Amino acid sequence: MEKNLKNVLVISFGFLLLFTAYGGLQSLQSSLHSEEGLGVASLSVLYAALILSSMFLPPLLIKKLGCKWTIAGSMCCYIAFSLGNFYASWYTLIPTSVILGLGGAPLWSAKCTYLTIAGNSYAEKAGKNGKDIINQYFGVFFLIFQSSGIWGNLISSLIFSQASTTVEVSEENLACCGAYDCMTDTTNSTGSAEPSNSLIYTLLGIYTASGVLAVLLIVIFLDQIKSDQAETEKEILETPSIWSTFLATFQHLKDKRQCLLIPLTMYSGLEQGFLSGDYTKTYVTCALGIRYVGYTMICFSAVNSLCSALFGKISQFTGRKLLFSLAAVTNTACMIALLLWKPHPKQLAVFFIFPALWGLSDAIWQTQTNGLYGILFEKHKEAAFANYRLWESLGFVIAFGYSTKLQVYIKLYILLSVLLLSMVTYGAVEYLKAKSSPGTPPATKKENVGPLTQETRM
Repeated sequence: MEKNLKNVLVISFGFLLLFTAYGGLQSLQSSLHSEEGLGVASLSVLYAALILSSMFLPPLLIKKLGCKWTIAGSMCCYIAFSLGNFYASWYTLIPTSVILGLGGAPLWSAKCTYLTIAGNSYAEKAGKNGKDIINQYFGVFFLIFQSSGIWGNLISSLIFSQASTTVEVSEENLACCGAYDCMTDTTNSTGSAEPSNSLIYTLLGIYTASGVLAVLLIVIFLDQIKSDQAETEKEILETPSIWSTFLATFQHLKDKRQCLLIPLTMYSGLEQGFLSGDYTKTYVTCALGIRYVGYTMICFSAVNSLCSALFGKISQFTGRKLLFSLAAVTNTACMIALLLWKPHPKQLAVFFIFPALWGLSDAIWQTQTNGLYGILFEKHKEAAFANYRLWESLGFVIAFGYSTKLQVYIKLYILLSVLLLSMVTYGAVEYLKAKSSPGTPPATKKENVGPLTQETRM
């Protein structure tokens, strides 16, 4: 047990170090590289590459390299993205975004495979239930991993708060913040002065070092899967060929319920993309300065983590429908308030209230949608979760893709429309489920939620 637990902890802390860097960088892309929308374009390309990667690469790489070296190699793709930010241009950021996107899916698949094998292996020796041990391992992993959003954003805020000059924001510039933004590059002329290159390089240096440490941790301390476990690994990976998996993903769309869940799944990507691409730039950076981006996103990450744990527990008592309704009402209220609110530095608390409420809603969208997929498509989990990754990633691509083309109020109206459509189609799914299995209690089971909840977030 000690050896297996050591490996679980090595993977957990490796991911913590890696995503401390990536999470902080993602939150800052739209503010750091606002010229011609380079930051959000890089994120859009990144998630498009992730879609392709998740269709083809994971089984290939894990079979060729094994779990340990797939994890280490994929982590290097994340380091490439940090390095691309040092000299941000279309020629450095876009290729490194593609590299990160291609590495994202194999990284998460190899991690899931490794923890599953380790759990089954220990359960066999100890005569325990494999599923229980695997759930424990994923519990330990997410307990450690979830805090990465807090540390990454804390580092960026502490570094940017070293900036010596703070510029008073004129009322004229403040008028360009918020829902009716001026569509010009207001980021550089408002809030605190653009952080100096030395501060940006310091931050990127820390993030790159964090990624390198993650790779070293995996390479030095993570055990290879032993030969007696290799059979288990082969069993896990001996899924149908890549081409048939690819076809199965689209054949799964013949299921009416899967089609009805597309708006809800895409909405999950759209709302996360809005918060990290538009809210951080047009509200926070515009009115307060880039040094506050990290603090507001810490608020989002902390509430999201706490609520994920809380709603995972209480869903068995409340049922899915009540939680989905709570998320929809909370998100709708936030969007209407964002349409009406004129951000002003004097209302500092308000800048933190929105990410906190957004975190509460997002926790429900993530845990409950994953749970719903696990319950509805129990016999076709692989194809179902491939669809989940596909449509949520497409939501991210669209959110970051139109980020620089539309004013914020139009994006908020799009979000509201998709949310309304999602709730209608989700209601239809619940109706079909109730019709096919009358008398079944509506409680959610949270199987499969663990490993997939963060997978789509990269």
